[in-house]
Amino acid sequence: MANKPKNKMTIPDRAKQFMPFAALKGLPDALALKEKITVPKIELSEEMAQILDQEMHKLSKGSIATVVYFRKDEYIQITGMVARIDETGRILQIVNTKIPFDDILDIISE
Repeated sequence: MANKPKNKMTIPDRAKQFMPFAALKGLPDALALKEKITVPKIELSEEMAQILDQEMHKLSKGSIATVVYFRKDEYIQITGMVARIDETGRILQIVNTKIPFDDILDIISE
C-alpha cells in the first residue's frame, strides 16, 4: 500500500511557495534614490539668458512647449501646453506644473 500524504496542498498554495519574497521591504526604493545622479544648478551666461528670454517671448497661452528646468538637484524635461505665463510672479505653468523662471534652462516652442 502506497503512503498518501494526509494534507494534500492545493495548486494555488503550492504556487505561493515559489512567489518572490521581499525580505527587505523598501530596498528597491532606497537603491533607486541612491542611483539618482544629483547635479548642481547651471548658472546661465549672458548669451544663454538672452536666448532663453527670446524663447520665452515666443510662448503664448495654449501653445505647446518643451521646457528643461532644475528641481531638487536634477534637471527635468516636460512637454505640454502652456497654461499660464505670470511675468509678475515669474512663473511659467505647463499643464499643472509651475516652473519658476529662474529654474528654466531651455525652452523649445513648437
